[in-house]
Amino acid sequence: MNKKIFVTRTIPHVGLDMLKSGGFEIDVYPKDEIVSHKKLIGILKKGNYDGILSLITDNIDASVFDAAPNAKIVANYGTGFDNIDLVEAKKKGVTVTNAPAELTSESVAEHAIALTLALAARIVEADEFIRKGKYEGWDPMGFIGTDILGKTLGIIGVGRIGSRVAHYAKGLGLNIVYTDVTRNEQLEKECGAVFYASAEELLPKADVVSLHVPLMDSTRHLINENRLKIMKPTAFLINTSRGPVVDEKALVLALQNKIIAGAGLDVYEFEPKLSPGLSKLSNVVLTPHIASASSEARNQMSVLTAQNIIDFFDGKTPKNKVV
Repeated sequence: MNKKIFVTRTIPHVGLDMLKSGGFEIDVYPKDEIVSHKKLIGILKKGNYDGILSLITDNIDASVFDAAPNAKIVANYGTGFDNIDLVEAKKKGVTVTNAPAELTSESVAEHAIALTLALAARIVEADEFIRKGKYEGWDPMGFIGTDILGKTLGIIGVGRIGSRVAHYAKGLGLNIVYTDVTRNEQLEKECGAVFYASAEELLPKADVVSLHVPLMDSTRHLINENRLKIMKPTAFLINTSRGPVVDEKALVLALQNKIIAGAGLDVYEFEPKLSPGLSKLSNVVLTPHIASASSEARNQMSVLTAQNIIDFFDGKTPKNKVV
């Protein structure tokens, strides 16, 4: 094949091995860090690459395309692709693919449920309490949480991941309400889910709100100051989708002022930075964008990403072509 691919960070070896076996020359950024935009451009200018295997942390814009004029595919390792300028890609005649691995639906859904349970049972607070040596024996009023049995889970976005969350939640005895651009009658049949036409209708009824939407202009700050105010004061907000879906500064104020009871976050608006005050709140569970970090899911993502590249250079249309 004799095609050169630049990989912006080490990913599970199964995909890289596929590319090597297919005759590709692979250059992987050697440091275990997010490659800076400036470094990425410098590397691409020198490398004469035929393709780029990027991560969602890479800003693939016009300057990147200009730095790699021979690169005709950008294969994103991840389901999302809001890090890539699709308009510029089309203009340059560059194919963009993503890696919506089926197993990520399971891992992200499980993580959303885990965040919910951790909040309800105050797991993180209790763990910290123990580690600090404060535990002196059973306290009948210590770390009183809440049961989720019989509570109502509101899901915003019932695609692959949101639907899996609904199935897990049903098994845990939660009632399901949801909103999306279209109704999901199969979900209604399988989980007894109730459809609401808007977030405004859903939010006041949910004890837990879980977000599962892509980042678009229409979903940026989907959860904002006004919508936080119509949630129950006992409600939890769970976000495993994209950080900017939530107005993080408004969320911090809502948590500080008991507008809602808590939040479980795996993604952040200004990632990797957190809004001031967020990390100091005891009613928040924070994880570092690891919802899809199961070995099964990440290996499948690696395979899909590699196969997209292989298919492209074999003259086929990649299964996961975005543009």
